[in-house]
Amino acid sequence: MVGLAGFGLTTLVLQFHNVGWMGNGPVIWLGLVFGGLAQMTAGFQEMKTGNNFGYCAFTGYGAFWISLSLMLLGNRYGVFTASTTDVGWYLVAWTLFTAILWIGSLFIHGAMAVTFTLLLVGFILLDLTHFGYPEMGKVAGYELMVCAFSAWYMMARAILNDLLGRDVLPAGRAWVNRGQAD
Repeated sequence: MVGLAGFGLTTLVLQFHNVGWMGNGPVIWLGLVFGGLAQMTAGFQEMKTGNNFGYCAFTGYGAFWISLSLMLLGNRYGVFTASTTDVGWYLVAWTLFTAILWIGSLFIHGAMAVTFTLLLVGFILLDLTHFGYPEMGKVAGYELMVCAFSAWYMMARAILNDLLGRDVLPAGRAWVNRGQAD
């Protein structure tokens, strides 16, 4: 739940920056602490439960947020600076990582598949932003806001289902059947 909370909140705030509503100061601090450290911690907890998907996703995106925050700080202070093209290739690599997790998400449940589909589309739009189509940045911003809310839906589902002891918010069926009987 904390991993989804950190992912959703940090993604949302970054998109506030991407559409021009705020500077990147809050993005850096949230990226280091809630999106980064808290999400990585959640990933390590997922490892203990044997959830390899959650382990990979939360530790991976926790590392994304920490590295993005440090890159923004480096650019600000002239330490190991990254050009727009450098950031573009960085995002392409994360797009490929996300594509692998997107495939996995299709086997989990609908809410997970929606979230990872939105995330994959968002990364592709950000890739385009850094390789000659800057107008895609705002499109990515709004699209990734929906992704953040989708992650929060899964967080709310986990919290409410746990507190109420029943399935209050549905997750939906997996988009791809594993070939096993239900």
